[in-house]
Amino acid sequence: MAPPTPKASGALRTIGELSAETGLPHHVLRYWETRFPSLKPLQRAGNRRYYRPEDAALVRRIDALLNREGYTIRGVQQLLTSEAKALPKNGLTTDLRRIRDLLVDALAADGPR
Repeated sequence: MAPPTPKASGALRTIGELSAETGLPHHVLRYWETRFPSLKPLQRAGNRRYYRPEDAALVRRIDALLNREGYTIRGVQQLLTSEAKALPKNGLTTDLRRIRDLLVDALAADGPR
């Protein structure tokens, strides 16, 4: 059997895939979802979690702050909250532009038809 092909950088990741990439156990990822409101993976039937690229980036950031820089969970919560308040309120426009860019990249990678 051939090894699985690597996923594109913009592809959704299951909790198992993200766990393997980050080295964090599943239960830690699920716990962080309860402590960090901005970490909201998509959930499908059977509560199967799918992490978007921005969710995966947030997990990596939380991991770095907690496990490498010595922050507490409360400290990371306060940091993320203060950063969210500092962001401009046009988040929807930014999200839509990011989605558009992802679609353009995916179509370009797919090649002409």
